[in-house]
Amino acid sequence: MARSIKKGPYVDEKLLKKVLKANPDDGAVIKTWARNSQISPEMVGFAFGVHNGKDFIEVKVTEEMVGHRLGEFSSTRKFIKHGGKMQKEIEQKKKDAEIAAAKASKTS
Repeated sequence: MARSIKKGPYVDEKLLKKVLKANPDDGAVIKTWARNSQISPEMVGFAFGVHNGKDFIEVKVTEEMVGHRLGEFSSTRKFIKHGGKMQKEIEQKKKDAEIAAAKASKTS
């Protein structure tokens, strides 16, 4: 048996208290900074605002999420796009195609 299994799941105590007090039907978002807290069956149906370092990302908990960590569903890195010459050419072709399609629809 792995040591982590023997220790059991980690659920933040303050977060668990908030979950037990709240009602899942009212739709209130429970804000938390405890990204390392595991999702327990009591949390199913609630909406959490998980902090990603800058903002709170809303996460609706479903049954498939039980056993995972809250931080897995709130990414800390923001992907914008790959740069470079090839990417600019691809974007230009896409833009030209949209313009051509708009002109074709106007003439028809």
